[in-house]
Amino acid sequence: MSSTIRMPSDEELTAFLDGELSPEETARIESLANADDEVAARIEFLAAGSMPFREAFAPLLDEAPKAKLEAILAAIAAAQQKRGPAFASRRGFLGALAASLAIGVIADRAYLGIGRNLGRDEGSEWRSVVAEYIALYTLDTLAGPVPPADVQAAQLARVDSKLGLNLSPEAVALPGVDFKRAQLLEYDDQPLAQIAYLDPESGPMALCIVRSEKGAKEPDIEGRKGMNVIYWSTATHAFMLIGHAPVDRMREIADAVRPKLTA
Repeated sequence: MSSTIRMPSDEELTAFLDGELSPEETARIESLANADDEVAARIEFLAAGSMPFREAFAPLLDEAPKAKLEAILAAIAAAQQKRGPAFASRRGFLGALAASLAIGVIADRAYLGIGRNLGRDEGSEWRSVVAEYIALYTLDTLAGPVPPADVQAAQLARVDSKLGLNLSPEAVALPGVDFKRAQLLEYDDQPLAQIAYLDPESGPMALCIVRSEKGAKEPDIEGRKGMNVIYWSTATHAFMLIGHAPVDRMREIADAVRPKLTA
């Protein structure tokens, strides 16, 4: 992804797939997909979904009124035609996507009301809450000197007491970014660690951690509240790095800190 392009959030992309965006927003997403491979790939992933919805609901589809299903498919085809040839021209991506969705995923969603949860990972809610919070940060929020190592260690020890991680100032140090504070918040009655930083190039940044039993997941990327988010999980915890830095820089920082958090 070009560092000048912000990855749309999964909510935006699923709304795009569901035809729930305004014409202006729809055109914006189409333009991003035409311009960037990662945006196009994310749309394709969300369109396919990560669970076998079609198989799970096949008995209901078999019983569905044929006329109603045909009307749904006709509406989908008409909507795709209105979007014009430019979006469909991207290596045939939208042409193939429209065809596959018309016979499968979108029909299932339209008729069964699965809607915007399709393709969304189960942990997206806490990342959304964190993004709302971090979006309020300014340079003044994190102004002041970098705390000394012993203060950092004391703050991280309080985090450790709730999350069971072996955190240290060295483990959470981010390359080229100043540590500002570590604090405990709460999400859904569970402790949430927030380690705040100030990047001299892009402003506020945060590494946030919650307990999770949903299994290990390799890093993925999304956009929230005008910021880029890199998120991943281990067998016991979920992590997210959020900030205004370009995607490539966020990836580099995440790649540097991940081994220290999972060792």
